[in-house]
Amino acid sequence: MDHRHFLIHKPYGYLSQFVGEAKKKKLGEFHDFPEGIMAIGRLDEDSEGLLLLTTDGRTSELVRSKKVEKEYYAQVDGLITDDAIAQLQTGVEIGIHDVRYRTSPCTAARLDPAPPFAPRSRKIRDDRHGPTSWVSITLTEGKYRQVRKMRAAVGFPTLRLVRVRVAGIWLGDLPVGGVREVADFGL
Repeated sequence: MDHRHFLIHKPYGYLSQFVGEAKKKKLGEFHDFPEGIMAIGRLDEDSEGLLLLTTDGRTSELVRSKKVEKEYYAQVDGLITDDAIAQLQTGVEIGIHDVRYRTSPCTAARLDPAPPFAPRSRKIRDDRHGPTSWVSITLTEGKYRQVRKMRAAVGFPTLRLVRVRVAGIWLGDLPVGGVREVADFGL
């Protein structure tokens, strides 16, 4: 059986699935995907960005392993400090389903200037609520809402979260809601 692979720029407000709650927006609205398609990993409803889709379960297992880097850009509340970035890099304690967990070391850096993303479909907030900043974080693990929890743990809650890279695959200029079929993921 020949497997098929896709990249999608998941918009804010959509679930990373094809079936489920009738009132929720799902990925099947963007393209006529083949039978057996699955999202590799998840982006929660409030997150955006690069999502890989495949009909190949082995490829899905590989990408979800701790061997593959995932990079996220996040707009955070406030001007992120060097100390907060250092804490992210060495690992922070977060709660996952009422269990305390220390995250693995990762790569984190301030993004200046801010990335040129299109405005989100739902406004985040306006300038009268104070300054915001952008930070990049690259990790290989992926616990439930981990990136958001890590930033909150260092005092800078996430306002907007966009996954920009999985392994060597970049979101690039794929428009919000855009779908691109690829021969393989090159992993």
